[in-house]
Amino acid sequence: MRKLKLQVQTTADGFMAGLNHEMDWMRFPWTDDLSAYVDALTTPVDTIVLGRKLAEGFIPAWASRPEHEDEASIDWMNNTPKVVVSRSLTASPWDNAVVANDLVKAVTELKSQPGGDLIAYGGSTLITGLIAEGLVDDIYLFVNPTAIGAGLPVFPVGAQPLDLVEAVGFECGITALHFVPKP
Repeated sequence: MRKLKLQVQTTADGFMAGLNHEMDWMRFPWTDDLSAYVDALTTPVDTIVLGRKLAEGFIPAWASRPEHEDEASIDWMNNTPKVVVSRSLTASPWDNAVVANDLVKAVTELKSQPGGDLIAYGGSTLITGLIAEGLVDDIYLFVNPTAIGAGLPVFPVGAQPLDLVEAVGFECGITALHFVPKP
């Protein structure tokens, strides 16, 4: 069965964005050690799961082939099939992407199909929904050395027991925390 990995940039105090969706606290550029870690994380992935709001900026941004990104990352982001979870879209306006309206059904079906792993990138609605529904197999938090005091949390309200698999610090100051949710 395929695994769903969740990759989220977060603040030290657990927010994926500020109250007004600010993300200016993220640490860039990444150092080579962090890029190599992410490459290893995404190598077995053959499908990206996105929330609609993120997809609206994410897909066109990668399609524009951003100058600050390496060609391999650009090609991977553009060529990997995407599933956009949305309650409002009925069809995908993007190449190489399909729309799914039911989060649980879509992810459950994807996980039961043959293929590589899945990786989810998204805003708080998608991320907290995936966690709340118990659909995530591995959580990778990329903790930036910044606290913002308030914002959009990574985790839904309520206890979420986790097992820490690994903690890795990188030259740029970001720390990757790899967790597996406990049943």
